[in-house]
Amino acid sequence: MAVVSTPQMSAPSTAFSADAALTLDRMLREMVDDGLVNATLVDSLRSTAKFRNYDHPLILIAEQKWRSEKPPKRVLSLENLSEWFAARIDVPYMHIDPLRVDFSAVGSVMSSSYAQRYRILPIAVTQDVVTVATSEPFVRSWIPELQNLLRRRVELVFANPLDVKRYVAEFFSLAQSVRRAQEKANDDKSAVSSFEQLVQMGVSGATPDANDRHIVRIVDWLWQYAFEQRASDIHVEPRRDSGIVRFRIDGVLHQVYQIPAAVLTAMTSRIKLLSRMEIVEKRRPQDGRIKTSSPEGAEVELRVATMPTAFGEKIVMRIFDPEVLLRDLRDLGFTEDDRLRWESMTSRPHGIVLVTGPTGSGKTTTLYTTLKSLATPEVNVCTIEDPIEMVEPAFNQMQVHAQIGVDFESGVRTLMRQDPDIIMVGEIRDLPTAEMAVQAALTGHLVLSTLHTNDAPTAVARLVDLGLPPYMVNSTVLGVMAQRLVRTLCAACKAPADEIPDETWSALTLPYRATKPTTTYKAVGCLECRMTGFRGRIGLYEIMTFTPELRKLVLAGVGIDDIKAQAFRDGMKPLRASGAHKIAMGLTTLEEVERVAPP
Repeated sequence: MAVVSTPQMSAPSTAFSADAALTLDRMLREMVDDGLVNATLVDSLRSTAKFRNYDHPLILIAEQKWRSEKPPKRVLSLENLSEWFAARIDVPYMHIDPLRVDFSAVGSVMSSSYAQRYRILPIAVTQDVVTVATSEPFVRSWIPELQNLLRRRVELVFANPLDVKRYVAEFFSLAQSVRRAQEKANDDKSAVSSFEQLVQMGVSGATPDANDRHIVRIVDWLWQYAFEQRASDIHVEPRRDSGIVRFRIDGVLHQVYQIPAAVLTAMTSRIKLLSRMEIVEKRRPQDGRIKTSSPEGAEVELRVATMPTAFGEKIVMRIFDPEVLLRDLRDLGFTEDDRLRWESMTSRPHGIVLVTGPTGSGKTTTLYTTLKSLATPEVNVCTIEDPIEMVEPAFNQMQVHAQIGVDFESGVRTLMRQDPDIIMVGEIRDLPTAEMAVQAALTGHLVLSTLHTNDAPTAVARLVDLGLPPYMVNSTVLGVMAQRLVRTLCAACKAPADEIPDETWSALTLPYRATKPTTTYKAVGCLECRMTGFRGRIGLYEIMTFTPELRKLVLAGVGIDDIKAQAFRDGMKPLRASGAHKIAMGLTTLEEVERVAPP
């Protein structure tokens, strides 16, 4: 929920009276009186409005897409009109954020029919105050009635009329589903009277029902809002007395819901059922997949993983964006120099190309985007993954199944018999896998894989630590790329920031010298970015190619510092320098680069 402070404006006309619903004529008169639009536009709409059906005058006006006569002359969207009108009548304006509303508390304040009748929605409940959003601010006869009933003070805020209508239906329906599911779970629990029945219930996993319509509705609603909020992961976590749901948005976790423990158990069973997991198995981790649809109708795949904890099973659902495979390297954040260096390695007919970075740094996305561009009809692309992140028809993808003996080592051996041109190994974790990757490279295949190292030069030490002789690393590795993801500034609200000190900029760009930008930007926060100031993420890249000079050092077994110094001489830009470039382009902030790529 975002409260927008509204500037002081002239008082509304006396045309508004207590308990009077808003009308189009009154709204248009206010807009003209305030100089928001000219009278010609208003007269045109007034003459045709009687032939149109509309639910609220602001909705009809927003459909006209008029531009404000006041600077900066922005389009009068429904959100802009709602914010203007709240300031006009001196009522606080609030954008309803569904992820910050306790829908269980909302359902206890009033009935759905009561909320629909007065076009109001409770959005925050404390011991002393109930905050209520309305789209009819001059209908107030319900306020004293509600205050007497609840014995709490009512604070009124104005909200987008479409949001009020939508969330009245959704919040009360969801609150009812949670309440009914909890009541059913409590009834089932009270019906169990003997130890034998408790044991039987624990074995059968019978409480509560994963197919209960209320649980189905809650899980579907959870997915819907995760998609709308651009979440990359959904965390469903049990606690001692309740459960919480968190979304990872642009790499940062946000707690969004608190759910009764019994309902969370049923949600977990529902998710496991759809993922084709063993519902009764709660002692060991499991993996699965779910295919569903976004609110726009696009197919979305979720990778589901469970983990037993002290209070029950924790579930993480990773959401895979179907648009990922449609992006090119520029969309991922590659500069022209980065792209040329990367393509010079991946266009070679044989050798090993490595991508390094921590979990969640975008390595798999980079590899999939690269493979997509390489997978022409004349090329056989095969992958061995654990698990298969995204299913792509252009690849031949194989899943690791350690329990039946299919690991990375045996998987690469199998792929070698499939006449491949390009092989992707999900991760080089041990010496046998590394040796198979080397063997594949030596026999004329291009091998792409990942490692977990902090920067590109350290990948050499990592391979040697696994047990590969330096001469094998020297003769097969074509190059290494390290990467990180930084949040990108919201284009709608970013603002100029304070000047970066010279010494800070110099430290950021070492060992190179780069001109400090005259203007940098900072995060502000608006409705477009959910008040975070950031929207989306972009990559920082450090690309080390194996030049003849570098190969001599690797063969000689020199230290990482010497390898890193030679890589810089060969043109490798460190991650922080890549971040400095993104700062200069106005895409991110100094704080964000320092967070993901410390010295």
